[in-house]
Amino acid sequence: MLRTCVAGLSLLFLSACVEPTSAPPPVNAAPLPQAGAPVSAAQAMRNYNAARIRLEPVAERTCRAQTRGLNCDFLFRVDPNPNAPKNAFQSLSPEGRPLLTFTQALIADARNIDEIAFVMGHEAAHHIEEHLAEQRQAAVGGAILGSLVGAITGANSAVVDQLSRAGATVGARGFSKEHELEADALGTVITHDAGFDPLRGAAFFARIPDPGDRFLGTHPPNAARVATVRRVAAGL
Repeated sequence: MLRTCVAGLSLLFLSACVEPTSAPPPVNAAPLPQAGAPVSAAQAMRNYNAARIRLEPVAERTCRAQTRGLNCDFLFRVDPNPNAPKNAFQSLSPEGRPLLTFTQALIADARNIDEIAFVMGHEAAHHIEEHLAEQRQAAVGGAILGSLVGAITGANSAVVDQLSRAGATVGARGFSKEHELEADALGTVITHDAGFDPLRGAAFFARIPDPGDRFLGTHPPNAARVATVRRVAAGL
């Protein structure tokens, strides 16, 4: 009986994390605006600086309007490591300021000012939606559930520790795809309100690898992200 219950709990643990692998039906939509040809590193940095000047006050105004008690004093930062891969991410400075970091490779890959502005709006949206805090909570919950399954099965401490770490990973990543789409949606609004074209900015998705709908993937399929931008932009 105990083994049956344990098996049921293990299945529940897994079923709560597995996401559908079937791709959504294709949507007939006009192609995104053309991104244009690659630009020089100097022009890409000029685009970054111009976009930051226009978008930062809009992101801060949106943050103050939609949150209460959240630090909305954004700090934009270019990663000083020239070899860092293409990436942009949101974190908190030691003083608690929302920190948006962009690698030089990502800035150089943006072919127009709308693309880099969209990435900025997306990262700012992660902070406004408080995704870091939600992911920490999800990771803690997943770790507790993993430890519980291990304890009930009578696993040794090493196995329980592995299950706890796996549960934390699954818990955090289970939120990741939803968070990315939420950030795409609010990022579309911020990009638009700052005077940029979010649809032209979303053309960036056409040049990054499509993660598909992989289990434990941290990002949703590119098609779902573009569809989100289209839907939100249509209402602006």
